[in-house]
Amino acid sequence: MAVSKLLLLPGDGIGPEVMREARRVIDWLVLQGLEVTLEEDLVGGCAIEVHGVPLADATLAKAKAADAVLLGAVGGPKWDKVDYTIRPEAGLLRLRKELGLFANIRPALVFEPLIGASTLKADVIRGLDLVIVRELTGGVYFGEPRGITTLPSGERRGVNTQVYTTSEIIRVARVAFDIARTRSRRVCSVEKANVMESGKLWREEVTKLHTAEYSDITLTHMYADNCAMQLLKRPSQFDVIVTDNLFGDILSDEASMLTGSLGMLPSASLGAKVNGKQPALYEPIHGSAPDIAGQGLANPLATILSLAMCLRTSLGRADLAARVEQAVAAVLENGIRTADIMAPGCQQVSTSGMGDALLQRLSQRS
Repeated sequence: MAVSKLLLLPGDGIGPEVMREARRVIDWLVLQGLEVTLEEDLVGGCAIEVHGVPLADATLAKAKAADAVLLGAVGGPKWDKVDYTIRPEAGLLRLRKELGLFANIRPALVFEPLIGASTLKADVIRGLDLVIVRELTGGVYFGEPRGITTLPSGERRGVNTQVYTTSEIIRVARVAFDIARTRSRRVCSVEKANVMESGKLWREEVTKLHTAEYSDITLTHMYADNCAMQLLKRPSQFDVIVTDNLFGDILSDEASMLTGSLGMLPSASLGAKVNGKQPALYEPIHGSAPDIAGQGLANPLATILSLAMCLRTSLGRADLAARVEQAVAAVLENGIRTADIMAPGCQQVSTSGMGDALLQRLSQRS
């Protein structure tokens, strides 16, 4: 197998702590035959401190040259008053834009030992295993015109524009259909076609693509507000959900909390495959959590599960991805917990303690 290039961007807050544990897993995987070269750099607030910008051009060049990027988290109160154009989050947005990462993939999987951590009843979430595919580079977050203006009357008006084109819709829908083919072959397309022209276009284009190329997949449509309710009422009805940037932002966060903790959920952001290479960024969905940074309280499993997604999708090692995921499940089954998922009768461990437990489990299977 060819040697893959992986760029690690730990970032801010708890980012370096959770990335440290992911790096330990990578080092172990290398001993098992994973052929990868690693490079580490700065993004977010730590990059502002060193370079004056949240993403240096040299770091971006490394990201473009890599087969995949694994990111920790960015941001913190230290940079709250920095101009929006150079805030830590702007570094992440630039990465997404420059790498053309148009599809965000967020699995929501509940591990049996963590059912009690969810705020929903056990019989509602047991067996939960869905994926939300969110369009990431279009829609209301990027549409023009936008801005705040003062009207002649003295009132102020804020404007954001929801815009989608056929090609933007088709490419993210294709990602969802392709994922569904590896799962239960069901896609639910979510929009507001009843009140939004962009939603009407979305529904029409997804339907056309389904008819032309994916008739083996069961396609349903749902309004976004109903989807939000159904995720709480009967989440097991969903397999793959595909939706736009705004609704995907909201629904994926809602789905994440069904599982009990943001510290457990990974994500992938993918671009278009060109000459066999597909830009990809993997990251836990939690933030930088500055209030617990440096205290050893952070849960590294979301980052490690993001690494597993990277192994499967970008590095061509589904076998190693499965071993990591199985080890995570076994550690949880054995009652090992970080503070965010602690339960009576379990053993609470630190960030590095969870890494220790995971590596011990992996070694038992070698």
